[in-house]
Amino acid sequence: MAAKLKKGDKVVVLAGKDKGKEGEITSVSPKTGKAIVDGINIAIRHTRQSQNSQGGRVPQAMPIDLSNLALLDSNGKATRVGFREEDGKKVRFAKTTGETV
Repeated sequence: MAAKLKKGDKVVVLAGKDKGKEGEITSVSPKTGKAIVDGINIAIRHTRQSQNSQGGRVPQAMPIDLSNLALLDSNGKATRVGFREEDGKKVRFAKTTGETV
């Protein structure tokens, strides 16, 4: 199945502690159905000090389920993603505006 959300997409969170927040997808894991969005779902990770790093409490973005994310259209509203063929190529489009993504 084709990916509805990809790296670099601007998304809004639909559910969870960060509901309503917006961000950009930094990585997607299709196997687990999760994505990492910068600035969203931040958790504190405790790291041990080493020669390369200081160590301590490091904030890190954790994966969030793809079902809890929605693409932002050109108007800045949450939209669903559809697929259609244009010039023999399969493209994604925003259901609210009809524009290609």
